[in-house]
Amino acid sequence: MRDEHKIIQQVYAAKEDVEAADRLIGIYMPFIKAETAKYLKRPPVEGHDDELSIAMIAFHEAIGGYSRVRGAFLKYAAMLIRSRLIDYSRRERRHSRTLSLDTPAGEEDAALLDTLPEERDHQEEMLSRDATRAEIEELTRQMQEFGVSISDVADNCPKQQRTLAACRQALQYARENPELFDVLLHTKKLPVGQLAAGSGVERKTLERHRKYMVALLLIYTNGYEIIRGHLKQVMKGVAAK
Repeated sequence: MRDEHKIIQQVYAAKEDVEAADRLIGIYMPFIKAETAKYLKRPPVEGHDDELSIAMIAFHEAIGGYSRVRGAFLKYAAMLIRSRLIDYSRRERRHSRTLSLDTPAGEEDAALLDTLPEERDHQEEMLSRDATRAEIEELTRQMQEFGVSISDVADNCPKQQRTLAACRQALQYARENPELFDVLLHTKKLPVGQLAAGSGVERKTLERHRKYMVALLLIYTNGYEIIRGHLKQVMKGVAAK
């Protein structure tokens, strides 16, 4: 606990001081390399593997985006590093394919694009699945701190479109008033009264779907880009009905 408190103090100091941030990155280079090695399945080579630079940038990003109510800093940094490494790998694969698809191939100078079989990119799918799985595992762990499980969320999800729309309205109010996220993370309780008063949604509706709302708000607190993307599509569908 004392070590974690020290790390948090260092992170907050680094938020306001570029040199302090650089020193913190230097101190935690073994951690950054270890997280990069987990992704590469081998130790990264300085000056050779771009992934190490990406991981360092992600660690710096974690310093800027961290809040003590979000929990342990290093867990947050590890998740962000993995997310950025997956993003980098996807970009590199797309870029590599773009450069090579129109290259002539064979005696008749047919474009490589014309010779490729029409099949899905299995490696891209695997990366996407790994990233999604990592987010779900982290969200599941975080929800446990609130006494909420994935099955609880499924059971507590509103069944009527009108109720779903009301929950969406409450979520939108929370997004416009981010201090509510801090209240949730600090107290480990859904700020039902503030949500109801500010969003205009009936308190009993929020109480009835408390576990579902806890999950929604957590998804918007900390690094769950993939899950948020899916959620936005669902919310658009609700809004259209």
